[in-house]
Amino acid sequence: MSFSSEVKEELSRQISPARHCQIAEIAAIISMCGRVSITAGDQYALKIHTENLYVARKYFTLLKKTFNISTEIAVRQNVGPRKNRLYSVFIKNHEDAVRVLKAAKLMGPGLDIRENLSVTDNLVIQSSCCKRAFLRGAFLVSGSISDPKKSYHFEIVCATQEKAGQLAVIMNSFDLDAKIVLRKKYFVVYLKEGAQIVDILNVMEAHNALMNLENVRILKEMRNTVNRKVNCETANIHKTVNAAVKQIEDIRYIQRTIGFERLSDSLKETAAVRLEQPDATLKELGMMLTPPVGKSGVNHRLRKLSAIADDLRESKEEKHYD
Repeated sequence: MSFSSEVKEELSRQISPARHCQIAEIAAIISMCGRVSITAGDQYALKIHTENLYVARKYFTLLKKTFNISTEIAVRQNVGPRKNRLYSVFIKNHEDAVRVLKAAKLMGPGLDIRENLSVTDNLVIQSSCCKRAFLRGAFLVSGSISDPKKSYHFEIVCATQEKAGQLAVIMNSFDLDAKIVLRKKYFVVYLKEGAQIVDILNVMEAHNALMNLENVRILKEMRNTVNRKVNCETANIHKTVNAAVKQIEDIRYIQRTIGFERLSDSLKETAAVRLEQPDATLKELGMMLTPPVGKSGVNHRLRKLSAIADDLRESKEEKHYD
């Protein structure tokens, strides 16, 4: 089971105790995948179509708990390459359909259907708990979340820009930074940062998934920290080794060309110790000198030796170096 499926399975079992929250989640499900049909006799019927069993099960449960409505469920096997199942949940009774649509603020007082089944009346998602429920329903129908072991990505796909904008506003009311992008003919509300995805799981009350994601994040951060330290130490080792190799080359060049006799006593001693201890650090070299010298002092002397070598390579002239 994918991480996205695990989240949806957990959310499908999350039933709000408050009726207004149950209605908010019903409103989200109908808004995202609902259809209203009207017969010649002005009789309304309401149905949802989904490929996700969790959506059908949650919708059926919510209708029973909230309105005590009996629904019809149909399952059809698609014949396409995916051969997935399509679940349909029907409310065929006119009074029941109208009652649900009005409660979910998807129908006006004159039995007019809101455009694209949009929740235009904010009363259904007025409180924070109802907003959480609404986001749960929307994610169940059209959401997905990537495996946190690979990347951090959360999204809900909407058919219209208005619905995407509404979801983004609701999500951002919880101090999130949801953005909208057009993908083909759909509008996608998404979050990219790991911390933001942790927050949205908390908002939707998917606490088990949240803990699993946090565990993955901690492991990834630990690995990243270790890798950064290893890379830093490796870079420092390379830098130290390369510097030591260059210093020894310069000292040997001086030795071959003018010898150490033309060097000052301090430079002569430092050059000799560096040749004897090619792997020693600056601190270790300083402790071997008489009297001992600090890291900066040793570094200064070695830089001076390198400068002398460079000068000899350029001028080939004999000089006395202090």
